[in-house]
Formats: sequence, structure tokens, C-alpha cells
Amino acid sequence: QVQLVESGGGSVQPGGSLTLSCTTSGYIGGGDCLGWFRQAPGKEREMVAIIFNGGGLAYYSSSVHGRFKIDQQNKQKPVSLQMSDLKPEDTAIYFCAASARPWAECYKGSPINFGVWGQGTQVTVSS
Repeated sequence: QVQLVESGGGSVQPGGSLTLSCTTSGYIGGGDCLGWFRQAPGKEREMVAIIFNGGGLAYYSSSVHGRFKIDQQNKQKPVSLQMSDLKPEDTAIYFCAASARPWAECYKGSPINFGVWGQGTQVTVSS
């Protein structure tokens, strides 16, 4: 059984930093994408960052580009999301997800293309 488990959430002041980690267990299939998504209260789930399974290619939403970095050293390592210069609008539940689709179909991060999800971790940015 495939599982994704997030950790590293918490509360931070504006301008601060946090690093999230997603540990995968089980075979997630031959898909090319692992990603971070977030969902704020009353809003739809949105893509934050996508990485090619095993590391390398990455794709970011415009709202986090230049502030967040997604990383994975190899397929056996966790997927991390380094977040810096955090803003109150970054407050949300952050989810890790895996896709069974090829890169061209999943890198833009449409949630419908991701079949395996973690339980989420809360990130709160507030002064």
C-alpha cells in the first residue's frame, strides 16, 4: 500500500522559513511527478511545486516561485519543500501527492492527475 506522510508544518512569522518533508512508502508506480499542493480555508486546492520523481526538473506556481524550493535527491529519499520569505497568504494545509502519469501530463499540477495523497500538514504564517 502506497503512503505519503508529510511533516514539518508549524507556525511562523511573516518573512520566516519552514521546510516540509514528504516520506513515501510502497511503490508509487511509474509516474513522473511528485508534488506539493496547498488548500486554504474556503479555497480550492492549488499546486505549489512539482518535481520529477527522483529529482531534477521542477515546476512552481507563480505565487511561490523564487521563495520556495522543491527537492528530492533520489527516489528513495523524501521530497522536501523549503519555504522562505513566508507571507500570511501562504497559510494553508500543505499536501504531498504522487502522480502515475508521465511528466508532460502532470507537471502543471492539476490535482485530478494525482492519485495518491498524504494527510496534510498545517502551515500558519502570522504575526
